[in-house]
Amino acid sequence: MRLLLLNGPNLNLLGTRLPDVYGSTSLSDIEDLARSHAERLGATLETFQSNHEGSLIDRIHEARDDTDGIVFNPGALTHTSYALRDAIEAIEIPTVEVHISNIKARESWRAISLIAAATVNQIFGRGVRGYTDAISHLISRAALPFETLAYGAGQDQVGDMRVPGGEGPFPTIVLFHGGFWRQIWGRDLMDRLSVDLTRRGYATWNVEFRRIPPVGGWRATLADAASALDFVTEISNEFPLDLANVQTIGHSAGAQLGAFAVARAERVRASRAISLAGVLDVAACLNDDDANGPRLFLGREVDTHLDAVSPIAHLPLGVRQLVVHGTQDQAVPHDISVRYAAAAIEAGDSVKTLWLDGVDHMDVIDPESQAWTEIVAAL
Repeated sequence: MRLLLLNGPNLNLLGTRLPDVYGSTSLSDIEDLARSHAERLGATLETFQSNHEGSLIDRIHEARDDTDGIVFNPGALTHTSYALRDAIEAIEIPTVEVHISNIKARESWRAISLIAAATVNQIFGRGVRGYTDAISHLISRAALPFETLAYGAGQDQVGDMRVPGGEGPFPTIVLFHGGFWRQIWGRDLMDRLSVDLTRRGYATWNVEFRRIPPVGGWRATLADAASALDFVTEISNEFPLDLANVQTIGHSAGAQLGAFAVARAERVRASRAISLAGVLDVAACLNDDDANGPRLFLGREVDTHLDAVSPIAHLPLGVRQLVVHGTQDQAVPHDISVRYAAAAIEAGDSVKTLWLDGVDHMDVIDPESQAWTEIVAAL
């Protein structure tokens, strides 16, 4: 697969320009990182940067004949250039828009993107990692066909369905991504797992959900999780899904959503809930950081509704569970899963555990990691 990384105005100054906003990594280092990541996933990557709109348009046009996907950080042209949007639409090459900073949390004009309507995804607020995530997303899009379906009326109430070849019916896995329910993280985090699991014979339903607005949002998010799980019954006539074998896999905060989905779903009786580095005790993840996800998730109700959003307070779930956690997880402490598993067993649930020595938070969703090999064996 041939990819192109485009960077727009002022991005040649990365590393020295507003490091508190854009970080201290230079553009050349970003390009090296992106190229290395693409090669690790079996793709090639070319790079181009310009401070001139016309030069960027020309390079987009040139990509039409020899490029399979584009990662594009247009800089401030994002907010002003209909011409760039037209260029992307004209060449019909899947393009991911990337921004290092959280454009939704800065000046109001930065939240407006004229480019987004022509792209297949918009990634922002993840720092330099946004570039590698965009590459992963493009490669996953090309790896297997999928269909994006809406399970609700909201723009975030959607998911990607991938189905193996053959007649089926296929065991089905519903995936919930992590990110502490924040808007900057999306279902692209689970793309590569979806592809890997589909190749192993599972139908995968990789769902998005309403995430944190400026303050609060937990009721809508939990409702979406249950609705997304129930939705598999609505599409079982269109896709060969085995409704007697539906499982959830949730990573980080997505494991919390998976737990509530299996408990609240009305039309699907899940056969198992799988937690990968799960936020299974929300109170244990609180801190004093203003950007802390649990506090934003609960908003003004943080002091009164911690139990309402913590799976550990709602045991037994009444479904088989696999609880997986790396011992070197710096984002969600390993002991949260240890305590949860013990409490679930005591409450009468059937629980298997998999503690992965030396494994960190993101290894458990990397299909090329040894951790994933062990998880698949447990599946």
